Amino acid sequence: MTALCDLWQHLQRQLFPLLVEELGELGDKDHQFVQVVSLLPLGPFLPRYQWKGVGCKPHERVWMMHAFIAEKVYQLPNREALVDALKARPTLRRLCGWESAAEIPSLPTFCRAFAQFADDKLGEHILAALIKIHCGPKLAGHVSRDATAIPVAERPAPAPAAPTLAAPRKRGRPKKGEQRPALPPTRLEQQPHRTLAENLADLPQRCDIGAKKGSKGHMEYWRGYKLHLDVIDGDIPVSAVLTSASLHDSQVAIPLMQMTAGRLTSLYTLMDSAYAAAPIQDYARSLGQVPIVEPVQRGDWVPLDEAQRRRFGERSASERVNSRLKEHFGGRTVRVRGASKVMCHLMFGILAIAGLAIWQRLC
Repeated sequence: MTALCDLWQHLQRQLFPLLVEELGELGDKDHQFVQVVSLLPLGPFLPRYQWKGVGCKPHERVWMMHAFIAEKVYQLPNREALVDALKARPTLRRLCGWESAAEIPSLPTFCRAFAQFADDKLGEHILAALIKIHCGPKLAGHVSRDATAIPVAERPAPAPAAPTLAAPRKRGRPKKGEQRPALPPTRLEQQPHRTLAENLADLPQRCDIGAKKGSKGHMEYWRGYKLHLDVIDGDIPVSAVLTSASLHDSQVAIPLMQMTAGRLTSLYTLMDSAYAAAPIQDYARSLGQVPIVEPVQRGDWVPLDEAQRRRFGERSASERVNSRLKEHFGGRTVRVRGASKVMCHLMFGILAIAGLAIWQRLC
């Protein structure tokens, strides 16, 4: 933690005065952009984008990565607006890395770079490294888990064909002495015994129709995907998974636990009633965490006690991050198609939110 404080003091005392001297007075968005970019551990991911000396030398991918983060920080609606802003704003252009407007790549070049970042899952790798560096050495109090709808202008993919059973299962109760084959284990029952990679590969990511009950009790429908987030104290998103919109929240709880446990150590896991399943709570306890799940109000349900209820109030962190992502960091302006590109678009916004939150913690 001392090293992180030293980094912050160095940036405050040396970097920002140098930038002001070189570029002139910086605005609030300029400061936020510099804060985010200065914290991102890009070094391990740069070699894959370096020119190998074959063919035409490509545009600098690091600068384009900065530009995609700037798109979220400056709240630009799309890539066309990003290219226009880079050409019209000398300060933004130079902060990203380009000296003159003539050096700005064309819009198709930005699109090709974005597709490359999406295929490489660059945003997910950078977030994992960022959290391990700045949050891994500390003990996190609460991990708040929640999912949010991501509507997109994309045609839903056809549903995969259901697996055919060897023999149809008879309806009704079995006859006396009849032995019926056991049902295959559900996804939730299999997840605790699988690795993170196996669990993620088993989650559907096709575009389809999602439904949930709104705050007023009415059903709401959307076409697209669902983003699942783990957020720790300080409103820092630490893990993210994108799935089909129709997938139930509980199916992603254990993969998120595995992902978050590989990045930091936490004490409490806070979840709403959608995660009220025994395998989820048992797996949280196996990781040394205390699960606090909002009980389902049916039958002989038992409400949370006073201490649990107060801790459960910390779960609003995940709702705040979801709201910030949608309102200010591109969550409502998804103009790409396909799960990998949608996730890449969202990850640049999540990186901006995480970087700003970590910077505030250093302050």
